[in-house]
Amino acid sequence: MFIKSSLAGFVFTSLFFNACAGSTAVPANSTVVGSNRSASSQNARSFDVTQIASLAKGQVGVSAVVLETGETVASLNAQDHFPMQSVYKLPISMAVMKQVDDGKIKLEQKVAVTKSDFVRAGQHSSIRDLNPNGTEITVSELLRFAISESDGTASDVLMKLAGGPQAVQAYLANLSITNIIVLNTEKELGQDWQVQYRNSATPDAAVALLRALHEKRGLSESSQALLLKYMIESTPGAKRIKGSLPAGAIVAHKTGTSGTEKGITAATNDIGIITLPNGKHLAIAVFVSDSPADEATREDVIAKIAKTAWDAVSSER
Repeated sequence: MFIKSSLAGFVFTSLFFNACAGSTAVPANSTVVGSNRSASSQNARSFDVTQIASLAKGQVGVSAVVLETGETVASLNAQDHFPMQSVYKLPISMAVMKQVDDGKIKLEQKVAVTKSDFVRAGQHSSIRDLNPNGTEITVSELLRFAISESDGTASDVLMKLAGGPQAVQAYLANLSITNIIVLNTEKELGQDWQVQYRNSATPDAAVALLRALHEKRGLSESSQALLLKYMIESTPGAKRIKGSLPAGAIVAHKTGTSGTEKGITAATNDIGIITLPNGKHLAIAVFVSDSPADEATREDVIAKIAKTAWDAVSSER
């Protein structure tokens, strides 16, 4: 079943896979296409992505688009909502950078981080671990911690700087992105398992956010460059989008990962911009939700989907 959003909350619907004559039916909302590929080739590619996704034994959402051409390379449950977890640090950071561009915040200004800002033990935070009594840190460093290290404390302090969830949502609305929902802090996500499902995105909306970043919509060139730098330097999730790509492939990405409860992992995600050999850029978002599979399998699903998308377009000029 796939996570859906509505004004009242989220409802769940079921997708059943039927077998007939020894073959697996391909869902209608699954496709991998190219501008000059035959229908039979499109179907074969679609089958491949669906089969890869099935290994997670949960819900998988995919969207992949060549930004320069608008070509949809992959799409699977791309308009369903999935819990973002730390993927949401990217829109939060973009909202902060917009305020830097507007002169309301300075990158070099120091911000107090107190013990009350710390996420709980078990949630990743180098800031908390290195500074148990609190510290002062520049906005630029907060952004680096949030994006490159996925530090939960840094994310919450940045959200407060941005003006709270409402300010982040307003920033997204100005970009005409409506299917990314940021409602809670990392600390709140760590206190209640169900809260993560309220902070969700569709794969298509995640790709729209990556497109806005790539096109510098709502951001200056210097702000875009800094965020992309931190995304390229990101250390979590090396076995996800980057996992099966050729060595040296440039990937600016942001991961998101939940805990595991009763054998189910709510979120194993990665979204990013891949620089292709021809110099074009592939924006890709893969969300794996409510999966009983182990971490290696979940990450391999993301890596294989990214490699399939890469193979589909990397030889094009």
